Amino acid sequence: MPTRTGTESGGLTTAEASIRLAQDGPNAVPAPAPATLVGRVLTQLLDPMILLLGAAFVVVIALGDVPDASIIAVVVLVNTAIGVVQERRAEQAMAALGRMAAPRARVLRDGRVNDIEAAGLVKGDLVRLEAGDVVPADLVAAEAVGLEVDESSMTGESVPVGRVTGDELLSGTVVTKGRGWGVVERIGSESGLGRIAALIATTRTEPTPLQARLRRLSRQLVVATAAIAILVLALSVLRGVSFGESLILAVSLAVAAIPESLPAVVSVALALGAHRMAKQSAIVRWLPAVETLGSVTVLASDKTGTLTEGRMSVQRIWTPDAVDEPTLLRDVVLCNDAHLTGSETDRTLIGEPMEAALLLAAAGRGIEAAQLRARWTRVDEVPFESESRHMVTVDRDQDGVLLEVVKGAPEVVLGMLPEGAERRRGEAVAEDLADAGFRMLAVAHRSWRPPQERPESLVLVGLIGITDPPRPDAASVVADCRDAGIRTVLITGDHPATAGAVARDVGILDAGEVMDGAAVDRGEHVEAVDRVHVYARTRPEQKVDIVDALKARGHVVAMTGDGVNDGPALRRADIGVAMGKRGTEVARQAADVVLADDNLRTLVVAVGEGRRVYANIRTFLRYGLAGGLAEVLVILLGPFLGLPFPLGAGQILWINMLTHGVPGVAFGGEPLDRRDMRRPSPSPERSVLGGGLARQIVVSGLLIAAVSIAAGLVAQRQGWHVQSAVFLTLGAAQLGLALALRAPRRRWSLAGRGIEVAVSIALLLQLAALWFGPLRALLGTAVLEPQAQLLFLALACLPGLVVAAGRVIGHLARRGQDG
Repeated sequence: MPTRTGTESGGLTTAEASIRLAQDGPNAVPAPAPATLVGRVLTQLLDPMILLLGAAFVVVIALGDVPDASIIAVVVLVNTAIGVVQERRAEQAMAALGRMAAPRARVLRDGRVNDIEAAGLVKGDLVRLEAGDVVPADLVAAEAVGLEVDESSMTGESVPVGRVTGDELLSGTVVTKGRGWGVVERIGSESGLGRIAALIATTRTEPTPLQARLRRLSRQLVVATAAIAILVLALSVLRGVSFGESLILAVSLAVAAIPESLPAVVSVALALGAHRMAKQSAIVRWLPAVETLGSVTVLASDKTGTLTEGRMSVQRIWTPDAVDEPTLLRDVVLCNDAHLTGSETDRTLIGEPMEAALLLAAAGRGIEAAQLRARWTRVDEVPFESESRHMVTVDRDQDGVLLEVVKGAPEVVLGMLPEGAERRRGEAVAEDLADAGFRMLAVAHRSWRPPQERPESLVLVGLIGITDPPRPDAASVVADCRDAGIRTVLITGDHPATAGAVARDVGILDAGEVMDGAAVDRGEHVEAVDRVHVYARTRPEQKVDIVDALKARGHVVAMTGDGVNDGPALRRADIGVAMGKRGTEVARQAADVVLADDNLRTLVVAVGEGRRVYANIRTFLRYGLAGGLAEVLVILLGPFLGLPFPLGAGQILWINMLTHGVPGVAFGGEPLDRRDMRRPSPSPERSVLGGGLARQIVVSGLLIAAVSIAAGLVAQRQGWHVQSAVFLTLGAAQLGLALALRAPRRRWSLAGRGIEVAVSIALLLQLAALWFGPLRALLGTAVLEPQAQLLFLALACLPGLVVAAGRVIGHLARRGQDG
């Protein structure tokens, strides 16, 4: 064992470690700074529509209109609170997943081995490593006895690699076999884990498709509203109206045009989607990620632990004609250092994954390691080394028979056999299985009973093909994604043959191409990105390059993964999806969504929720913008048709709060239309109002404006309060439209009647503004006669009935075309 400064036994002293800890800091990956409350609030307030509403607040305050200013302030506060609270809840849900493994380490200090927190390691510490340990920092092996390390979390390589004295051991990797000592070389942010965390931190993120679409829509609405308000102000002044009254008219128009509840409704819709996804084991770390899943066009998936089970499993067994399978399984159990503990239904594996897989395969065929080892005693061995690539054991049974078993790489073990047909046959089978993506083991043996001489030649016992098997539902997930218009691409650090075999098994690779990391370095992936379905032998930065190339082609990219090496690509993708159980903390922190059950089926559910949210937001936009358009038309056209000032700013805000607020939440809970999972995602460049939605908004807005102006003209002729008539009809007509736009239900259920309940509540509050004295004083409304209220409510039903009839006719026409 090497000796370091401090004591004759090696390692550091406690005093030296304390000095270095003070100088270098703890051995911990820097955590991202949490968002402050002020930052969260500012993010909500900087929405363009909220800014315009804030400008309206300043104007009405300057004019001394305190009631209207109070209503505007309440709307802004409610919207901001909803957004802040939902983001905070998502973070708390994520925190419940726990922290990364390797919390403790065995370190030699003051001549004794101490168990300490891994964060207390310093450079120069001498760390003890055994099978099952997580490497707590970047180490240099000072002693290695049969040491093998699983580096899949860092490199994506599913097979453990051997490590000898002088080799580096990366933090976050797992010791699967052997033992050793390592000198701490790098800690914290300087370690391999820390450097990848820094790469993640510097990887820029971009707005989600929904954010980009809504930002474009917000800018367009703000510009159009400001232009119309200025025009109305100028025209009103030219008509001889006082500047104050003209300004109030312009502000009222701006308030009417702004769907000020949109940010709140979007937040609620996303929060409801996140809540539903959480119940399905998909934890959302960032609310816009809910919708982004529904916009995905390419799923870039990691292999190990994502499409595959993340464990080695025997998939092929071949024996020559003269050797039976039980003999082969007996040999691989004896020539094996792994152990199985526990019952048949709950086994625990101890040792190198490949050797454990051999024990599991034997146990599954009735050959138990404990029974064999009770009959056979190991008398000699040559441990597996990465240089020799084989292992040799010699066992004696109760009758004194000696059995020598050689197990290792086919080219090594087969090379030990005499030339002949048996060797050539084994080489051909091994080549076929390797081409199919299996990691191969060859087994040979010889036996004798002393004092007989040890046979000169080995006899081929058989070949075993081992692989990390695909998850049972991986193929169906890939098929479901294809049906939904999502192309799945496999990106892994594994060997091309292994990656290709898995891709074929799960249905990813058919006519597509396989490309390795070297080709990505040369930039060949940029032009071939729509043809390549599998990327093998990739490094973390190459995964980022692949994601960038896909996004440059206009794709919305989701990246799944669980390893540290997946972190940068998870961050760069439009949506990062990490595994919660087996995933590393770096992957979880970089991701937008964490699958708590590590089940790919959950991803399909999450995609459905994303499309559900996007469809519901589009429905709300049809509903909300149609109401806003109607309000603008009423204010603009009403005076030209002989009506007095149709609506006050406070009345408009009250209508918008009722029609957008409560029904808006209900729209967020509308069920998924199954047809949405059989359609490709819309292009990120397409407006959120595309696909005929803008035309539908105009038609609905014209209908609502027509009945509202008609109500005002009737009230004027009958001597009723005009503003109250327009106020009641305009609000009720929008609520009627909400009922017309609700999603169809297959069966009656009170739990599925959220829209009806919301509309009923909003309508009662709308009527309360005419019945309740304090509300009448606040809003400037008046009591209407019962027959007038019934008349205006009947008028308000017309737009919804026309829209509902149009939807039915359109549905029947589509069914006729499909038939």
